[in-house]
Amino acid sequence: MEKPVLFEIENGIGIITLNRPHRSNAINQDLLIHLFDCIEEVAGNNEIMVGIITGNGNSFCSGIDLAAVETDNLLNPRGDGTDFMDVIHACKKLIIGVINGHTITGGLEIALNCDFLIASERASFRDTHARIGICPGWGMTQLLQQAVGLRMAKQISFTGEPISAQSALRCGLVNEVVPHEQLMERSRHIAMDICAANQDVLAVQKDLMEFRSNATLDEALAHERKRCMEITGKSWGGSSS
Repeated sequence: MEKPVLFEIENGIGIITLNRPHRSNAINQDLLIHLFDCIEEVAGNNEIMVGIITGNGNSFCSGIDLAAVETDNLLNPRGDGTDFMDVIHACKKLIIGVINGHTITGGLEIALNCDFLIASERASFRDTHARIGICPGWGMTQLLQQAVGLRMAKQISFTGEPISAQSALRCGLVNEVVPHEQLMERSRHIAMDICAANQDVLAVQKDLMEFRSNATLDEALAHERKRCMEITGKSWGGSSS
């Protein structure tokens, strides 16, 4: 039986592929267990500098497999008290969402938790939580508005209407839209550029950018200056005081 999530390491890139194409890569307990394990491998493997999450087939991820709701433990799939948000937030390495097709509800939440998104021209995005009566729990209400603004987030989530790749680009949900056949090539190129960066500085930059989400601009600027002085003092042999 084929694994619900595939994983490979290529030139410092950990490529995670959701692999239930017959179910549009819908989320069940087995997929979550493998996804969590793969994200932790990206986080803990010193050979890996950046991760990619993508999907096999016509969908990135169609959200929770409704057939699994009554039978699977989707809140604590490994039985260790961790859920998706715990696992992906514990990963300090960049993760690129490579959106190959339909990205719906829980699948959109997986995408939103990536650092940024590169989309195929065939990609589409949709939040149907309100339509199917399931409360979002992986960041939809916060991360979507952070990406596209509060008004657009309300329209997307309250109507449940699909958003095309080009519309997603215009509203800031994705960084780039590329021809479908060039999606992985372009995403690998971006990942290789990230691998070529100074990984220590990159990690600090990521931390500083994300600090801003919970701080005022003045606090974030002061935090950046403090970290800069600390690191410059160490690297130049000076004092950070």
